[in-house]
Amino acid sequence: MDWRDAEREYDDEVIGESTLGRMFEESAERNANRPAQKYKGGIYDRSLTDSVVSAARPGEFRTLSYAEMRDIVRNLAAGFRELGIETGDRVGIFSNTRMEWAQTDFALLSAGAVVTTVYKSSSPDQVRYLLDDPDADGVVVENGDALERVLEVEDDLDLEFIVSIDELSAHDDREDIYTLADVYELGAEAFDEETYQGWIDEPDTDDLASLIYTSGTTGQPKGVKLTHWNFRANVNQLRKRMAPRPDRPDDLPSIDESAQTVSYLPLAHVFERTAGHFLIFASGGCVAYAEDPDTLQEDFSAVGPNVATSVPRVYEKIYDAIREQASESPVKKRIFEWATDVGVDYQETDDPGPVLSAKQALADRLVFSTVREALGGEIEMLISGGGSLSPELCTLYHAMGLPIYEGYGLTETAPVLAVNPPEEPKIGTIGPALPDVELRVDESVANQDAFDDPGEVGELVVTGPNVTDGYWEKPSATDRAFTEDGWFRTGDIVHLRPDGYIEFRDRVKQILVLSTGKNVAPGPIEDAFAASEVVEQAMVVGDNEKFVGALLVPNTDHIREWADEEGIDLPDDPEAMCDDERVREYVGEEVDRVNEDFESYEQIKQFELVPIEFTEDNDMMTPTMKKKRRVILEEFEDRVGQIYDEN
Repeated sequence: MDWRDAEREYDDEVIGESTLGRMFEESAERNANRPAQKYKGGIYDRSLTDSVVSAARPGEFRTLSYAEMRDIVRNLAAGFRELGIETGDRVGIFSNTRMEWAQTDFALLSAGAVVTTVYKSSSPDQVRYLLDDPDADGVVVENGDALERVLEVEDDLDLEFIVSIDELSAHDDREDIYTLADVYELGAEAFDEETYQGWIDEPDTDDLASLIYTSGTTGQPKGVKLTHWNFRANVNQLRKRMAPRPDRPDDLPSIDESAQTVSYLPLAHVFERTAGHFLIFASGGCVAYAEDPDTLQEDFSAVGPNVATSVPRVYEKIYDAIREQASESPVKKRIFEWATDVGVDYQETDDPGPVLSAKQALADRLVFSTVREALGGEIEMLISGGGSLSPELCTLYHAMGLPIYEGYGLTETAPVLAVNPPEEPKIGTIGPALPDVELRVDESVANQDAFDDPGEVGELVVTGPNVTDGYWEKPSATDRAFTEDGWFRTGDIVHLRPDGYIEFRDRVKQILVLSTGKNVAPGPIEDAFAASEVVEQAMVVGDNEKFVGALLVPNTDHIREWADEEGIDLPDDPEAMCDDERVREYVGEEVDRVNEDFESYEQIKQFELVPIEFTEDNDMMTPTMKKKRRVILEEFEDRVGQIYDEN
């Protein structure tokens, strides 16, 4: 049987039509004695420590079983009910990704609440909007810092309670401020099994489960309405594609009760919420929570995950760190470069033959095995979403024995629409549609003369059980988001190939229209720098201009190493270094290399170096590491002007 037919017909105990609270209860029953969560010690002043969970030693991970996690979820649910929560009430979670986020999420969903999410980096004004727009009845904050941001704007809100995950050193005089341990104790005293089971089943699967707000890169964030069934259907769809189905060879990676992952992306974002949370817990897997994105290598080594979800920018940074460690000496650097070249050749060759196979085995022994060990030594599958991944970088990971399966989705689709299947991954694509997802391409949106691809190119339009029915209290925006026959407009230009696999081009709004009439997708050009050791980040510009330009963030460490080797004395000031003609000439060689893979009208004709990395901290990236193009253009308006003023 073809794998596509097999996944459509597949069914097991994980696949169902229940509410999310019931989904967790059923998994906890099946996997009661299996590990559910791992938490690291020495990071937080957890209010649940001692009274509910044992403290882990600093730097070490401690494990909770499904039975232990279920007890916490049940008592928290009862506690939230004691605070006055009723079915349909909205409650915000304002915290970093951590063990208690997951417990609180399932507790609120089981209590019948609608969870609305707030990114930990949100400013007071953003906090006000994200809690006021859904008319939140309460909010769970991470700690005193998040609490202060809520209190700064609470006069504009109608909150009945505030709960802190961590211990608090102040506000003991406020009767409406609790710790999570307080909520747990209230629930433990009031918990009744029969009543609890009734809460779980009270919502209909078509009832609202969560409001997740868009990133707001192009305007005011919109609250995407996602029902229990939207999420549950997406879990079912992913399970069909990634489960250990009978038709699949045993050596193919899958997601089941043996899955162990490290969670570090924002749970406030739908990608991690579904792929690294709902799917893993429904499957009976174990989720460990990283200390911080900057400690990933340390946490991967300690946990030894076999599956992980991430966004392209993180994979870029991990590869940069691997390359940097492998370049500690000229000899190591040459060996690493030789090994990656061999790995790519091996990966891209249908029939490697004995010579190339022997080289691959040597490259694996000298380099790739060490890389895998640095990430815990157990990785079988990496999932990429939340943005386009460079095909070159994806190939390099596959070559190192760390296969990345790229997927695609949006907040409005809960979120996954397509992902590469382990049976037949095709690098450079975002895979074929998941089971029960229907899609078509609106070719009228794209200039067909600008694309020379077999198949269809245009805006992807979709329907399926995982697709939202609209935005919270924004009927006009909802109407614009759907076609007349009710299909959702993704706003993304894609190439739908004859084999059913999809290639992502770019956002409709980000396609550059040159003054010559040519359409240029900036994403693939920017992605071409992903594996570069010279350029750290790239943003392509040129809308309404004669040619394509780019703002490039140089890899400062590499540039200075190159200068030392060449005997070049560079200025210490980062901006002065960016203006140095010798540096510009060196970076220009890298631009020439990238240009070779693009049509003449797509090639970068002029560029400017900028001394500031695009980050979430300086508001040039979203919490999910997508570029805020408008902010970047405003920040470097003068540099963009230099690209075009003289031409």
